[in-house]
Amino acid sequence: MTPSSSAHLPLGDQRSGRFYGKDILTVAQFGREDLEYVFGVAEAMRTMVQHIGTIDLLKGKILANLFYEPSTRTQSSFMAAMQRLGGSVIPISEVRYSSVSKGESLPDTVRTLECYADVIVLRHHEVGAAAQAAEAARKPIINAGDGPGEHPTQALLDLFTIREELGRLDGLTVTMLGDLKFGRTVHSLSRLLSLFGAKLHFVSPEQLRMPAKVTDELTARGISYVEHTSLSAVLPETDVLYVTRVQKERFEDLALYESLKHAFIITPETMKLAKPKMALMHPLPRVGEISTDVDADPRAAYFRQMEYGLYVRMALLAMVLGKA
Repeated sequence: MTPSSSAHLPLGDQRSGRFYGKDILTVAQFGREDLEYVFGVAEAMRTMVQHIGTIDLLKGKILANLFYEPSTRTQSSFMAAMQRLGGSVIPISEVRYSSVSKGESLPDTVRTLECYADVIVLRHHEVGAAAQAAEAARKPIINAGDGPGEHPTQALLDLFTIREELGRLDGLTVTMLGDLKFGRTVHSLSRLLSLFGAKLHFVSPEQLRMPAKVTDELTARGISYVEHTSLSAVLPETDVLYVTRVQKERFEDLALYESLKHAFIITPETMKLAKPKMALMHPLPRVGEISTDVDADPRAAYFRQMEYGLYVRMALLAMVLGKA
Protein backbone atom coordinates (compact mmCIF):
# COMPACT_ATOMS: atom_id res chain seq x y z
CA MET A 1 0.00 0.00 0.00
CA THR A 2 1.20 3.53 -0.72
CA PRO A 3 1.64 6.17 2.01
CA SER A 4 -1.49 7.92 0.71
CA SER A 5 -3.70 4.89 1.33
CA SER A 6 -6.09 5.67 4.17
CA ALA A 7 -8.24 2.55 4.32
CA HIS A 8 -7.84 -1.17 3.82
CA LEU A 9 -9.29 -2.71 0.72
CA PRO A 10 -12.62 -4.49 1.22
CA LEU A 11 -12.66 -8.29 1.24
CA GLY A 12 -13.20 -9.55 -2.26
CA ASP A 13 -11.99 -6.39 -4.05
CA GLN A 14 -10.82 -7.93 -7.32
CA ARG A 15 -8.92 -4.82 -8.46
CA SER A 16 -5.98 -5.60 -6.20
CA GLY A 17 -6.46 -9.26 -5.32
CA ARG A 18 -8.95 -10.94 -3.07
CA PHE A 19 -7.28 -10.14 0.26
CA TYR A 20 -4.62 -7.60 -0.66
CA GLY A 21 -4.13 -4.91 1.99
CA LYS A 22 -6.89 -6.43 4.11
CA ASP A 23 -6.93 -6.77 7.90
CA ILE A 24 -7.71 -10.21 9.34
CA LEU A 25 -9.63 -9.30 12.50
CA THR A 26 -12.61 -11.64 12.83
CA VAL A 27 -14.02 -14.79 11.27
CA ALA A 28 -17.10 -12.74 10.37
CA GLN A 29 -15.08 -11.51 7.37
CA PHE A 30 -15.11 -14.98 5.78
CA GLY A 31 -17.80 -16.66 3.74
CA ARG A 32 -17.61 -20.16 2.27
CA GLU A 33 -16.09 -18.93 -0.98
CA ASP A 34 -13.40 -17.03 0.94
CA LEU A 35 -12.58 -20.12 3.00
CA GLU A 36 -12.25 -22.26 -0.11
CA TYR A 37 -9.80 -19.72 -1.49
CA VAL A 38 -7.73 -19.62 1.72
CA PHE A 39 -7.58 -23.40 1.89
CA GLY A 40 -6.61 -23.70 -1.75
CA VAL A 41 -3.66 -21.40 -1.18
CA ALA A 42 -2.79 -23.27 2.03
CA GLU A 43 -2.67 -26.54 0.09
CA ALA A 44 -0.28 -24.94 -2.40
CA MET A 45 1.89 -23.76 0.51
CA ARG A 46 1.99 -27.27 1.96
CA THR A 47 3.15 -28.69 -1.37
CA MET A 48 5.82 -26.02 -1.60
CA VAL A 49 7.15 -26.66 1.91
CA GLN A 50 7.19 -30.42 1.43
CA HIS A 51 9.02 -30.28 -1.90
CA ILE A 52 11.16 -27.14 -1.69
CA GLY A 53 11.20 -25.86 1.90
CA THR A 54 11.32 -22.12 1.28
CA ILE A 55 10.61 -19.73 -1.59
CA ASP A 56 11.21 -16.02 -2.17
CA LEU A 57 7.55 -15.08 -2.57
CA LEU A 58 7.77 -12.45 0.21
CA LYS A 59 11.45 -11.60 -0.18
CA GLY A 60 11.96 -8.00 0.91
CA LYS A 61 8.79 -7.98 3.02
CA ILE A 62 8.89 -7.59 6.81
CA LEU A 63 6.47 -8.86 9.44
CA ALA A 64 6.25 -7.24 12.89
CA ASN A 65 5.13 -9.78 15.51
CA LEU A 66 3.67 -7.64 18.31
CA PHE A 67 2.72 -9.84 21.27
CA TYR A 68 1.39 -8.32 24.50
CA GLU A 69 0.69 -11.82 25.86
CA PRO A 70 3.01 -14.84 26.03
CA SER A 71 2.84 -17.18 23.05
CA THR A 72 4.84 -20.11 21.76
CA ARG A 73 2.80 -21.64 18.96
CA THR A 74 1.15 -18.63 17.34
CA GLN A 75 4.23 -16.45 17.49
CA SER A 76 6.63 -19.09 16.18
CA SER A 77 4.06 -20.21 13.59
CA PHE A 78 3.87 -16.73 12.08
CA MET A 79 7.66 -16.35 12.24
CA ALA A 80 8.16 -19.67 10.47
CA ALA A 81 5.47 -18.81 7.91
CA MET A 82 7.13 -15.50 7.01
CA GLN A 83 10.59 -17.05 6.84
CA ARG A 84 9.37 -19.97 4.71
CA LEU A 85 8.12 -17.34 2.26
CA GLY A 86 11.47 -15.56 2.19
CA GLY A 87 10.48 -12.59 4.34
CA SER A 88 11.92 -11.20 7.58
CA VAL A 89 10.47 -10.82 11.06
CA ILE A 90 10.71 -8.19 13.81
CA PRO A 91 9.87 -10.24 16.95
CA ILE A 92 8.44 -8.22 19.83
CA SER A 93 7.42 -10.58 22.59
CA GLU A 94 8.38 -8.71 25.76
CA VAL A 95 6.13 -5.70 25.28
CA ARG A 96 6.21 -4.85 28.97
CA TYR A 97 9.87 -3.89 28.56
CA SER A 98 9.24 -1.67 25.54
CA SER A 99 7.95 1.87 25.14
CA VAL A 100 4.56 0.58 26.28
CA SER A 101 5.99 0.52 29.80
CA LYS A 102 6.59 4.25 29.34
CA GLY A 103 2.91 4.80 28.63
CA GLU A 104 2.83 4.57 24.84
CA SER A 105 -0.63 3.81 23.42
CA LEU A 106 -1.39 0.87 21.16
CA PRO A 107 -2.19 3.14 18.17
CA ASP A 108 1.16 4.90 18.53
CA THR A 109 3.01 1.60 18.79
CA VAL A 110 1.27 0.32 15.66
CA ARG A 111 1.92 3.54 13.72
CA THR A 112 5.59 3.27 14.62
CA LEU A 113 5.95 -0.37 13.63
CA GLU A 114 4.27 0.10 10.26
CA CYS A 115 7.09 2.50 9.39
CA TYR A 116 9.38 -0.55 9.50
CA ALA A 117 7.13 -3.45 8.53
CA ASP A 118 4.66 -4.40 5.80
CA VAL A 119 2.25 -6.35 8.01
CA ILE A 120 1.67 -6.53 11.79
CA VAL A 121 0.51 -9.59 13.71
CA LEU A 122 -0.97 -8.53 17.06
CA ARG A 123 -1.82 -10.47 20.19
CA HIS A 124 -3.33 -8.42 23.00
CA HIS A 125 -5.04 -9.06 26.32
CA GLU A 126 -7.98 -6.74 25.60
CA VAL A 127 -11.02 -7.59 23.48
CA GLY A 128 -11.18 -5.23 20.51
CA ALA A 129 -7.49 -4.33 20.54
CA ALA A 130 -6.92 -5.65 17.02
CA ALA A 131 -9.77 -3.52 15.68
CA GLN A 132 -8.33 -0.50 17.47
CA ALA A 133 -4.92 -1.18 15.93
CA ALA A 134 -6.45 -1.57 12.46
CA GLU A 135 -8.22 1.76 12.83
CA ALA A 136 -4.86 3.42 13.40
CA ALA A 137 -2.81 1.53 10.82
CA ARG A 138 -2.35 1.86 7.06
CA LYS A 139 -0.73 -1.57 6.78
CA PRO A 140 -2.59 -4.87 7.34
CA ILE A 141 -3.22 -6.02 10.92
CA ILE A 142 -3.69 -9.73 11.64
CA ASN A 143 -5.45 -10.54 14.91
CA ALA A 144 -3.52 -13.28 16.74
CA GLY A 145 -5.93 -13.25 19.69
CA ASP A 146 -7.57 -10.41 21.60
CA GLY A 147 -8.20 -11.46 25.20
CA PRO A 148 -11.18 -13.81 25.45
CA GLY A 149 -12.58 -12.37 22.22
CA GLU A 150 -11.53 -13.96 18.93
CA HIS A 151 -8.60 -15.83 17.40
CA PRO A 152 -9.45 -15.87 13.69
CA THR A 153 -6.25 -17.42 12.33
CA GLN A 154 -6.56 -20.28 14.84
CA ALA A 155 -10.14 -20.86 13.74
CA LEU A 156 -9.07 -20.93 10.09
CA LEU A 157 -6.37 -23.49 10.78
CA ASP A 158 -8.81 -25.49 12.92
CA LEU A 159 -11.30 -25.62 10.07
CA PHE A 160 -8.55 -26.59 7.64
CA THR A 161 -7.53 -29.35 10.05
CA ILE A 162 -11.07 -30.74 10.17
CA ARG A 163 -11.26 -30.65 6.37
CA GLU A 164 -7.95 -32.49 6.00
CA GLU A 165 -8.61 -35.04 8.76
CA LEU A 166 -12.21 -35.93 7.86
CA GLY A 167 -12.38 -34.96 4.20
CA ARG A 168 -15.45 -32.75 4.58
CA LEU A 169 -16.92 -29.84 6.52
CA ASP A 170 -20.66 -30.00 5.91
CA GLY A 171 -23.04 -31.51 8.46
CA LEU A 172 -20.52 -32.57 11.09
CA THR A 173 -21.23 -33.10 14.78
CA VAL A 174 -18.65 -31.09 16.72
CA THR A 175 -18.24 -31.24 20.48
CA MET A 176 -16.34 -28.47 22.24
CA LEU A 177 -15.09 -29.32 25.71
CA GLY A 178 -13.58 -27.39 28.59
CA ASP A 179 -13.24 -23.65 29.05
CA LEU A 180 -15.80 -22.28 26.61
CA LYS A 181 -16.21 -18.96 28.42
CA PHE A 182 -12.66 -17.66 27.99
CA GLY A 183 -11.58 -19.92 25.11
CA ARG A 184 -11.42 -17.49 22.20
CA THR A 185 -10.57 -20.35 19.82
CA VAL A 186 -13.97 -21.99 20.31
CA HIS A 187 -15.76 -18.66 19.93
CA SER A 188 -14.25 -18.15 16.49
CA LEU A 189 -14.53 -21.79 15.39
CA SER A 190 -18.22 -21.98 16.34
CA ARG A 191 -18.92 -19.04 14.06
CA LEU A 192 -17.09 -20.62 11.14
CA LEU A 193 -18.78 -24.00 11.63
CA SER A 194 -22.15 -22.27 11.41
CA LEU A 195 -21.43 -21.79 7.68
CA PHE A 196 -21.42 -25.55 7.23
CA GLY A 197 -24.54 -26.59 9.13
CA ALA A 198 -22.69 -28.20 12.01
CA LYS A 199 -24.47 -29.71 14.96
CA LEU A 200 -22.69 -28.36 18.04
CA HIS A 201 -22.37 -29.75 21.56
CA PHE A 202 -20.88 -27.51 24.26
CA VAL A 203 -19.58 -29.45 27.27
CA SER A 204 -18.27 -27.43 30.21
CA PRO A 205 -18.68 -26.73 33.90
CA GLU A 206 -21.55 -24.35 34.58
CA GLN A 207 -19.08 -21.53 35.35
CA LEU A 208 -17.35 -21.87 31.95
CA ARG A 209 -20.31 -22.02 29.56
CA MET A 210 -20.16 -20.61 26.06
CA PRO A 211 -20.94 -16.86 26.20
CA ALA A 212 -24.46 -15.79 25.30
CA LYS A 213 -23.07 -13.54 22.57
CA VAL A 214 -21.88 -16.63 20.68
CA THR A 215 -24.93 -18.82 21.34
CA ASP A 216 -27.28 -15.98 20.36
CA GLU A 217 -25.45 -15.67 17.02
CA LEU A 218 -25.78 -19.39 16.44
CA THR A 219 -29.49 -19.31 17.21
CA ALA A 220 -29.97 -16.40 14.80
CA ARG A 221 -28.28 -18.47 12.09
CA GLY A 222 -30.46 -21.50 12.77
CA ILE A 223 -27.55 -23.62 14.03
CA SER A 224 -28.35 -26.45 16.43
CA TYR A 225 -26.40 -26.55 19.68
CA VAL A 226 -26.89 -28.26 23.02
CA GLU A 227 -25.12 -27.50 26.30
CA HIS A 228 -23.96 -30.31 28.60
CA THR A 229 -21.95 -30.86 31.76
CA SER A 230 -20.97 -34.44 30.83
CA LEU A 231 -19.10 -35.75 27.77
CA SER A 232 -20.06 -39.42 27.78
CA ALA A 233 -23.57 -39.00 26.36
CA VAL A 234 -22.46 -37.08 23.25
CA LEU A 235 -19.02 -38.56 22.51
CA PRO A 236 -20.29 -41.61 20.53
CA GLU A 237 -21.92 -39.35 17.90
CA THR A 238 -19.07 -36.82 17.75
CA ASP A 239 -17.04 -36.29 14.55
CA VAL A 240 -14.73 -33.67 16.04
CA LEU A 241 -13.86 -33.39 19.73
CA TYR A 242 -12.26 -30.00 20.34
CA VAL A 243 -10.68 -29.78 23.80
CA THR A 244 -9.57 -26.56 25.50
CA ARG A 245 -7.60 -25.98 28.68
CA VAL A 246 -9.03 -24.06 31.60
CA GLN A 247 -7.19 -20.74 31.33
CA LYS A 248 -5.63 -19.84 34.64
CA GLU A 249 -4.61 -16.38 33.42
CA ARG A 250 -8.26 -15.36 32.93
CA PHE A 251 -9.32 -16.14 36.51
CA GLU A 252 -9.43 -13.55 39.28
CA ASP A 253 -10.38 -16.27 41.79
CA LEU A 254 -7.58 -18.85 41.76
CA ALA A 255 -9.50 -21.14 44.10
CA LEU A 256 -12.21 -21.39 41.44
CA TYR A 257 -9.59 -22.19 38.82
CA GLU A 258 -8.16 -24.98 40.98
CA SER A 259 -11.62 -26.48 41.40
CA LEU A 260 -12.27 -26.50 37.66
CA LYS A 261 -8.92 -27.13 35.98
CA HIS A 262 -9.29 -30.91 35.84
CA ALA A 263 -13.04 -31.04 35.26
CA PHE A 264 -12.48 -33.10 32.10
CA ILE A 265 -9.53 -35.33 31.21
CA ILE A 266 -9.36 -37.31 27.95
CA THR A 267 -7.74 -40.72 28.44
CA PRO A 268 -7.47 -43.90 26.31
CA GLU A 269 -10.50 -45.15 28.24
CA THR A 270 -12.45 -42.05 27.15
CA MET A 271 -11.49 -42.66 23.52
CA LYS A 272 -13.08 -46.12 23.60
CA LEU A 273 -16.47 -44.36 23.44
CA ALA A 274 -15.51 -42.34 20.35
CA LYS A 275 -16.05 -43.15 16.67
CA PRO A 276 -13.29 -45.10 14.90
CA LYS A 277 -12.89 -42.08 12.61
CA MET A 278 -12.90 -38.90 14.65
CA ALA A 279 -10.60 -35.89 14.98
CA LEU A 280 -9.40 -35.09 18.51
CA MET A 281 -8.18 -31.49 18.48
CA HIS A 282 -6.66 -29.02 20.93
CA PRO A 283 -5.19 -25.54 20.25
CA LEU A 284 -2.44 -26.25 22.82
CA PRO A 285 -0.83 -25.82 25.26
CA ARG A 286 -2.45 -28.61 27.22
CA VAL A 287 -2.13 -28.74 31.00
CA GLY A 288 -3.46 -32.19 31.76
CA GLU A 289 -6.82 -32.22 29.97
CA ILE A 290 -5.55 -34.76 27.40
CA SER A 291 -3.41 -37.58 28.76
CA THR A 292 -0.13 -38.11 26.90
CA ASP A 293 -1.22 -41.76 26.62
CA VAL A 294 -3.68 -40.58 23.95
CA ASP A 295 -0.95 -39.15 21.70
CA ALA A 296 -0.42 -42.44 19.86
CA ASP A 297 -4.11 -42.71 18.95
CA PRO A 298 -4.45 -42.02 15.18
CA ARG A 299 -7.45 -39.83 15.96
CA ALA A 300 -5.24 -37.45 18.00
CA ALA A 301 -4.80 -34.60 15.51
CA TYR A 302 -3.48 -31.81 17.73
CA PHE A 303 0.14 -31.89 16.58
CA ARG A 304 -0.89 -32.23 12.93
CA GLN A 305 -3.17 -29.27 13.69
CA MET A 306 -0.06 -27.18 14.46
CA GLU A 307 1.50 -28.12 11.13
CA TYR A 308 -1.66 -27.27 9.23
CA GLY A 309 -1.50 -23.89 10.96
CA LEU A 310 1.83 -23.09 9.32
CA TYR A 311 0.34 -23.52 5.85
CA VAL A 312 -2.75 -21.45 6.63
CA ARG A 313 -0.68 -18.60 8.07
CA MET A 314 1.64 -18.69 5.07
CA ALA A 315 -1.44 -18.37 2.88
CA LEU A 316 -2.80 -15.41 4.86
CA LEU A 317 0.51 -13.54 4.81
CA ALA A 318 0.85 -14.03 1.06
CA MET A 319 -2.73 -12.91 0.53
CA VAL A 320 -2.67 -9.69 2.54
CA LEU A 321 0.63 -8.74 0.89
CA GLY A 322 -0.78 -9.35 -2.59
CA LYS A 323 1.43 -12.34 -3.45
CA ALA A 324 -1.09 -15.21 -3.47
